[in-house]
Parts: sequence; C-alpha cells; structure tokens
Amino acid sequence: MEPNELMDRLAAFESPEFPVISLYLDTRPNEHGRDHYDPFVRKQCDEIVKTFEPRSPERSSFESDIERIKNYLKNELSPAANGTAIFACAGESNFFEAAQLDAPIERHRISVSHQPDLYPLARILDHYDRYVALLADTNAARLFVFGLGKQLKEQQITNQKTNRTQIGGWSQARFQRHTDNYHLHHAKEVIETLERVVREEQINYVILAGDEVIVPLLRSQMPKHLTDKVVDILRLDIKTPQHEVLRATLETMGERIAQDQAGRVEQLINEYRAGGLAVAGTHETLAALEIGQVDELVISSTRTAIQVREESAVPPLIATATTDGQSESESRAIAVADRLVTMAKQTGARVTFIRDDSLLASIGGVGAFLRFKL
Repeated sequence: MEPNELMDRLAAFESPEFPVISLYLDTRPNEHGRDHYDPFVRKQCDEIVKTFEPRSPERSSFESDIERIKNYLKNELSPAANGTAIFACAGESNFFEAAQLDAPIERHRISVSHQPDLYPLARILDHYDRYVALLADTNAARLFVFGLGKQLKEQQITNQKTNRTQIGGWSQARFQRHTDNYHLHHAKEVIETLERVVREEQINYVILAGDEVIVPLLRSQMPKHLTDKVVDILRLDIKTPQHEVLRATLETMGERIAQDQAGRVEQLINEYRAGGLAVAGTHETLAALEIGQVDELVISSTRTAIQVREESAVPPLIATATTDGQSESESRAIAVADRLVTMAKQTGARVTFIRDDSLLASIGGVGAFLRFKL
C-alpha cells in the first residue's frame, strides 16, 4: 500500500469505545548489530495494560493487539527496515495497519488513544518528499524517483551513438548537423519521459545532472511547468552509482527545501498580519480546522515547539510513552500537535512541516492558510 493511501485510511479510522495503539519504533540495529526495540515494547505495554480494568473489553482488545504486534515484529519485520509504524485496535473490526520504512524513526514512541497518532508518519512523508534525479549524456539517460530516503523507481533511455565511422565521407559541417539533430531528438525523448514520470508520480522537484552539451538541450525542450520544478543542475557522470546519486541529491534537496520553507513561513505571517486568508497560533488554527477552513497546515517539525494556550482543548489520551519520557507541558504540546495533524488529514488539508523551529516561534509553532474567510 502507498504511504499516502495508508495515511488516508488511518485518518478515517476512529474507535470511540476501544483503545487504538500507535507504535513507532526505531528498528535500526544498535552498535552491536542487534535490535533494541523489544525491551521498550515489553516495558511500556506492561505498564499501559494496568490502566485498564481487569477482564474489561478494552483490556481484552489491548492485550490482543499487543500479542499481534509482537508476532508481527518477530515474524514479518524486515531486517532492512530502519523504522516501523504499527496501528492496531482489535476491538474495532480487528483493525491493524503496519508500515516498514527505509527512512529512520529517531526514537521509540507508543500512544494509546481513540484515533491513530499520525504526526510522526506524516512528518516522515513530508521530509522525504518524492523527487526526480535525471542523469543524462548525449545518447543515454537514467531517471531516478527518490522518496522516503531510498530509490523508488529507475528508468533508462539509450539511443545509438553517433561516430565518424558510421558517416564515411560526409563533410564536417554535414556531420555536425547530423550530430546536432540526433542530440536534439534524444533530448526530446528524455524530456517526454521526464514529463510523464513527473505527472504520474506527482513530483514537485527535479534535479538535473549532465555535461555541457546535453544540459542546455534538455533545458531548451522543457515546458515551463517542468523548468519551474528544477532545483539544481549537478555534474554527475551517467555511470554514477545509485547510492552516490542519492547522497548528492539529498544534500541539494535539503538546501532547496529549507529555502522554500523560509519563504512559505514569511508568506504565511505576512498574510496573517494583513488580515488575509491565514491564521496563526494553536487555538486559532484548531478553531479553523474544526470548521474545515484550513487549506494548508504549517507546523513545526518538533511537537514540543508547539505553544499550547490553556484554553486549547487537549484531545483525550489513554496513555503515551517515549524512549526518554516527557514533562506534562511536553505531553500537552504533543497531544495538541497530533490533533492538529489528524484534523488536517481528515479535512483534506495539506500539511507542511517546518524543519527550522525558529521560523514559526513568533506564532507559537503553528499556523494555517485558509480556504475561505468567515
């Protein structure tokens, strides 16, 4: 299942009667090459189960979920997974969803509520937005779709090389015209493929790599909507290994996204100051989400950076635990941040996670662009 399809399923799920478990695990091996999530799962589940009445339906549902989760981790978790997210509620239609991720989850977390905790998964999907890296020379091209910190797809285009032995006694000028026409045809084919992939995969960013001959040709054949998506032009050889392409392009993407996010926050604050289609702050953003007014939620990547006013309703939470624990104020901020993201997903609003917490500090870590004004 595609991550965004999973997100939609999770956003639509709710159990008013039974506990819903949201478990996020860092499944990377430790320095000794061993898994380190099992003690966390055992300890926290043993503590949380005590919060339910013995032999109650809620406790029975929770215990069934924990048993299923342990079996999943033992028998179905891939050693290659760097992070795992599991959502379960046996009492409500035996609900169970799991996602194994190449992108890392930085710390273990379990929460038990009446809805799935979507914030960590949504943040990962946002931080590892899909993009295309196109490597080309005058007779070949390799097109990579990267997302979630890994290669998702690769496509290759190869055309016959031109050389003097194929041309015989042609004059130099005629040979050059032939070569130029061939290169132009190749560039058109590459751009047609790129345009199709960008459309089908809903790509927002493109990185080009090639030499001084092919890059100008590619740019000349690009329609404006593709040109606007170009993040950078790199000097990478057509034979560069995939892992080196990923490393180089991730660095470039990080710089571009930081630049875009600074501009987006500035736009949000200016719109809010002008009394336009924007709100700022936790309380105001929650109120806008309640009536489906939000078009795009703009929120800090760090949940504890969300400033919660006393009048902001904190969603009910049965239990929560992280690797390093949390204070009461941090728990409130986390609960409200989770609620903001869940409501955004339920109402079809886009969610943008701002990586630099300082950009949103002046408005309490969260704001939103609106669809309409009351």
